[in-house]
Amino acid sequence: MLSELYTGGILDAAAAIPAARRLDAPDASATRVSRVCGSEVTVDLSLKDGRVSDFGMEARACALGQASASILARNIIGVEAGELYILRDQMRAMLKESGEPPTGERWRDLALLQPIRDYPQRHASTLLVFEAVCACLDQLGCDRPG
Repeated sequence: MLSELYTGGILDAAAAIPAARRLDAPDASATRVSRVCGSEVTVDLSLKDGRVSDFGMEARACALGQASASILARNIIGVEAGELYILRDQMRAMLKESGEPPTGERWRDLALLQPIRDYPQRHASTLLVFEAVCACLDQLGCDRPG
């Protein structure tokens, strides 16, 4: 049942989303929209020496989209571009292929989103912020790992 999906951890993460903030002069910006639920996330990104130096985001999203955006926004500063591509791929695999959640201290809260794998119609909104960040990295010509 869908109501089982909205656990305390997911709702807490959604409630902790940083206030909307757009960067005045980002290196790249991208917007992603879920056709299923209408959730929309816009990301502004600045890099310095291959690492995220500033991050802005505006998320008009469902609780699941807000939860994933919140976790990413609170942890993205200082992350290398390559790690963000890996993170996006790990999140896709966790949701779509029953993969393991991302590991490491920085990303451990993303494991809260594992129950979403049982609701394929909710995958798109959960992945929006990761897709938007990687679209920014693509605009900047960042190398994908692998």
